[in-house]
Formats: sequence, structure tokens, C-alpha cells
Amino acid sequence: MEEARHLKGKVALVTGASGFIGTAVARRLSACGAIVHGLSRSYRTGKHCAHWWQNDLSDVAKLREVLQVVKPDFVFHLASMVTGARGAEFVLPMLHANLLASVNLLVALSDYRDVRIVMAGSQEETQPYGGWPVPCSPYAAAKLAAGAYARMFHALYGSRAVWLRLFMVYGPEQADERKLIPYVIRSLLNDHAPALSSGTRRIDWIFIDDVADAFLTAAIASGVEGETIDIGSGNLVSVREIVERITQVVGTAIVPRFGATEDRPLEVEPAADVTPAAERLGWMAKTSLADGLEKTVEWYRRQQNTVRGGAMKGGFQ
Repeated sequence: MEEARHLKGKVALVTGASGFIGTAVARRLSACGAIVHGLSRSYRTGKHCAHWWQNDLSDVAKLREVLQVVKPDFVFHLASMVTGARGAEFVLPMLHANLLASVNLLVALSDYRDVRIVMAGSQEETQPYGGWPVPCSPYAAAKLAAGAYARMFHALYGSRAVWLRLFMVYGPEQADERKLIPYVIRSLLNDHAPALSSGTRRIDWIFIDDVADAFLTAAIASGVEGETIDIGSGNLVSVREIVERITQVVGTAIVPRFGATEDRPLEVEPAADVTPAAERLGWMAKTSLADGLEKTVEWYRRQQNTVRGGAMKGGFQ
């Protein structure tokens, strides 16, 4: 495997390594023989990281201390706070978690000119209108600005940052049940009808394993510093169709409640431009939507059966 040849024995620092995407990237790095350092807001142990650091990226001096010890060959920046909520109460949390954290990392790494930094952007950065950008949420605004800083750091200071603009990532081990797919699967497995919006919004869905592959490929690709590259399938599938497919895979007669919640304003419907990823990274999505949903539902079903089995065992003791 090409990635293993380049990453074996290398030191990788993964911010947000305990999160959904961070865990997948750390797992793939470890499988390739990399020495993985995980960084998280709270204390962690185990999983796929040989070493763990507790740091919320709010203090550049402390971050520099970590870098001096770790001496990474690659940095994967996946620490983030993600929500599409529109409320003004999310402005400052999104600013600190997604913009200031990213800028602090770029500043701390400015003395490490040979380190490739692979950063996670978002489909929410897309602008459906002409003229000046109008972000659709505080999260989108923070990500849009963070991407601009990454490109600026490359252009002005020689940073080797690459910005991967991720589309809607899904798959096993996604713990945040505020996200559509985990919420719908859990609801159906528990015999509850999920309460949903109209379901008309179309989304580019991308499986977690493909996303992890994209990060490793971007780490070793040559000449991509300063670029923004879409990571998605290039296909749009509506929320309604996704929910109907999940219902079929789960095998239930429960009818989801479309229209039970309001559609959010300023929703965007971008599809990934898959050509740059193919040409610049040699990457393309491999997992079909059908296979991805099957794997995802099966994982949640196993988790639920394990919990139920444990509860039954406890009851008989």
C-alpha cells in the first residue's frame, strides 16, 4: 500500500483524535505503521494512538511545547465543534473551536516548514450566491475563515497546509446522534418514528473509510500545499431518500415523520467537484451508498444488541 510505504515509522499528530473522523484517521495511520500522537480536549487513553496529549488548542505557547516533544512529520487537524444550528449563541463557540483553534495551530507550526498539515474543511463553506460570501451558519463562517487562513499561511509563510473540504461524512462509530444518520438509525432500532424536516435537501454523502483514506493520501501527495480539495462522492441524494433507504436496511414498517420540524434557512446543496481529488491526490470515493448504509446500520445494530445483552446479563446476576 502506497500510504504505508511513506508513513511507516513517521510521527503523526492527530488533533481531535477521539472524534468520529479523528479516530478513523488515527486507526489508518496506526495500521500503516505510523507513530500516532493523539490530541484531545479531555484526557484519553488507548484506541489507536501510542501517545495522548490533553490540549484544546487555545494556548499557542502550550501547543508549541507539545510540538517540541512530538516533533511530527505530519499533522492532521480534525479538532472541531460541528453543528449546523443557526442560533447566535453558537457564534462564539464556533469561533473559538473552529477558527481560533485552527489559526493557533498554524501559528504554532510556522516554525516547522517541513511538516505537512492536512486540515478539515466543510461543505458548508459553499456559497450558492454570487458576490461576497454569506455563510449559512456560525459553523460555516468559522470554517470559511479558517480555510482562508490556511491558504494565507501557505502563500505568505510557506506553510505546507492542505485544506480538504469534506462533504457529509457518515459511517460506523459516529456517536453524535444529533446527526441525521445516527439519529434515524437509533430511532428506528428503538421502534421510534424519527421527527424530520421536509427531507427535500440534497446532500453529497461520503463514507468514513473513504475520508480517512483521503487524509492519508493528502499527507503524502506532492505539490498540493495551499490547495483546497473537495472530498465527496460528487452525487446528491436527498434526506428523504437516505431515510427511506435506512428504513429498508433496518427492515421496519415505522414511517418517519417528515415535516415534523422546520427546514433550516440558507441550506446549501453543493456536490463535490471530484476531479481535483482524482488528479491531485489520486483519490476517489470507493464505497457505494448502499454498502455504506449497510455497514453503518449493522454497526449500530451490533452496538444495541451488545447493550441489551449486557443489561440482560446484569439482570440475572
